[in-house]
Amino acid sequence: MSTYQWWKSSYSSNSSNCVNVAAAGDGTLRLRESDDPGVVLATNAASLRALIRAAKAGRLPTTGEW
Repeated sequence: MSTYQWWKSSYSSNSSNCVNVAAAGDGTLRLRESDDPGVVLATNAASLRALIRAAKAGRLPTTGEW
């Protein structure tokens, strides 16, 4: 398993419940949730950007709508 340099948003507090992001050597990104760091998702910058824009615009389903 590769070792990544994980980054946390400056908007996150020092507590848990943070999303961490790392750049992989192949140009993709890795995401993990601080409460479960063993689960790592792979994505690319364009997909992550689209997700963030959709969340900011309120276009994602809320809890129970998935």
